[in-house]
Amino acid sequence: MPSFTFSIPSDTDRDKPVSFELNEGDSAFVLGANGSGKSSLMHFLYTTHIEHCVRISAHRQTWFTSDSLELSPQGKRNSERHIKKQDSSPEARWKDDSASVRANITVYELIDAENVRARAIAGAVDGGDFEAASTLSSKDAPIAIINELLELSGLPITISIHENERILATKLESPEYSIAELSDGERNALLITAAVLTAKPGSLILIDEPERHLHRSIISPLLTHLFAKRNDCAFVISTHEALLPIDNSESTTLLVRGCVYTGKEPTGWQVDIVSSSAGIPEDIKIDIYGSRRKILFVEGTEESLDKPLYGVLFPNVTVVPKGNCREVERATIGVRSSAELHWASAYGLVDSDSRAGDIVKLAEQGICAIDCYSVESLYYHPDMLRFIAKKVSQLDDSNPSEILNNAITAAIEAVRSHRDRLCKRVVSMKLHEFVLSGILGPEEINAEKNITLEVPILDYIQKESSTFDSAVSNKDYLKLIQRYPLRETPALSQIASQLGFNTRKKYEAAVLKACSEEESIRKAVIGWLGSLNEMLNGNKSPDTKQGA
Repeated sequence: MPSFTFSIPSDTDRDKPVSFELNEGDSAFVLGANGSGKSSLMHFLYTTHIEHCVRISAHRQTWFTSDSLELSPQGKRNSERHIKKQDSSPEARWKDDSASVRANITVYELIDAENVRARAIAGAVDGGDFEAASTLSSKDAPIAIINELLELSGLPITISIHENERILATKLESPEYSIAELSDGERNALLITAAVLTAKPGSLILIDEPERHLHRSIISPLLTHLFAKRNDCAFVISTHEALLPIDNSESTTLLVRGCVYTGKEPTGWQVDIVSSSAGIPEDIKIDIYGSRRKILFVEGTEESLDKPLYGVLFPNVTVVPKGNCREVERATIGVRSSAELHWASAYGLVDSDSRAGDIVKLAEQGICAIDCYSVESLYYHPDMLRFIAKKVSQLDDSNPSEILNNAITAAIEAVRSHRDRLCKRVVSMKLHEFVLSGILGPEEINAEKNITLEVPILDYIQKESSTFDSAVSNKDYLKLIQRYPLRETPALSQIASQLGFNTRKKYEAAVLKACSEEESIRKAVIGWLGSLNEMLNGNKSPDTKQGA
């Protein structure tokens, strides 16, 4: 059985390359962000096995100049020699001078495959070997297989060969038309499928970015069916689409993190490999594929304020929002519990008030709990207001202390009338934790008796109301922004207005800009996150209590 062995030079240690092997029927996906070195790695893989490679380029031409045969056999052979030489040059990573010829070769291969099959069947019949003719005719030609795969992949088009060796298409019983008139996606699917099906047995087939012209709902089943049809070949697919390797769980995945160059030539890559036998659960794959080696799970959504702020604070960490603290905990523990299967290090960030009894346990699991109701506690932290007030005063010669005092005073006044609602929001959260805080243990369950639980709602409300009143009377703005959802009141809009911004959104953009541009501000915000920075840098003994 033919096999292909790869040894990828490391970006840091040339004596320790990253190695893997593909046999017939195997596939691998090369996954990475723009500029990570995927194209140069694909070129490296091609040149190391050039005699057995079929290369389907990302910058391939996706149109046909004709639906008819334009190449002679000799012209095709000459073109293939020229293309093979061209593809081995460094410029092939980004340039293709033979795009139209490749499309013409595809047309030639389809027609030639049909003709070869017809001649073989006719020869068997002429020789009286009807059993051989029957066997040959039972094997579909590439055209028939292409039609089958296109239909299975959600493209209801039918390709057929006609007089004068023209290839025509029809869709849903429409009149036949030239393949040159196919849509961009249909032509792309036809080019990929034809190139794969007409490849020689034992080929290594490299496909660059198949999703560039095709939606995942089409390219994913198309690749899966191609793998099955050509189990006499091996495949390497370069892609930006992280779900493609997940859809093909039997494949190996190469995660490309970066590439180093000597002059213009790539000399090493930072690559992590997840083998098909790794057994990583699908939801964990979704989190770690496409991420950096460190992942920080945070609360909020893709649209909320969490991700952009933490992305600025920790540029070398992939920030993944998970909605609520329970989902942050589940994702972090899930990735860390399968650490032996992959390279990723996972951490979590949650507010401490909602998990007050679990802070030490959370820290042991790589989850940092901070005194913070929500991410607004960081954007509108009093020290952040002071930073922004100082910047504003530099523009209009105003008094930064006065601006800051007016902003905080306006915020405190804005929350007074929302006292009961804010307190009940916090009480609701605390009572939820109270009910779930270990009331039912093994002894209670073994007793097999019902338990009546008395929930001290009034005590909680009275205590929380007293805490709120004390913070307001003492003008303790920090306590208010850390403990209560002030985003549900006019307070944050009042702050933005007092600091000279028309909207909260503009103020929050100014905060992100300040964190991005000024190291002192960024370090201050990181300090408000307690031991998170130490955890991300490998400190195994984080503090058990953090203060913003």
